[in-house]
Amino acid sequence: MTCMSMIYINEKVSIPEEELRFTFSRSPGPGGQHVNTTATKATVFFNVDRTRRLTELQKVSVKGKLRRRIDKNGVLRISSHSFRSQKGNRDEVLRRFVELLQWALKPVTPRKPTMPTLSSVRRTQERKKRQADKKRMRRAPRRDEW
Repeated sequence: MTCMSMIYINEKVSIPEEELRFTFSRSPGPGGQHVNTTATKATVFFNVDRTRRLTELQKVSVKGKLRRRIDKNGVLRISSHSFRSQKGNRDEVLRRFVELLQWALKPVTPRKPTMPTLSSVRRTQERKKRQADKKRMRRAPRRDEW
């Protein structure tokens, strides 16, 4: 019997690690002879459509905010190759996964429209008046102004 480890996103959402699929491949970049023999690049796949840990509203939010990272099958894909060890890249991918889901699940606060302050209205009017005066000074004088 295996112990199911959970990945905690926020107070209400936690994802079992069994819903994540990890793959490891050869990482690009420097690393000497060791880079040719080890698969250190970590990629995590999470199927947003099939998870039972998110409500339909949460799924819509995640798919909307992370639409560039989710393929047509509803699978979120995140990869990392910044460390030279498989464990370091796996931990980095999990950290980024949690950060992205936290951001995607954060509710959007609606903007409250505000009235401009009296002083900002006056500043705008003064700025427009100065601009109009500047333009008026550039014009050729009319006959009645001679």
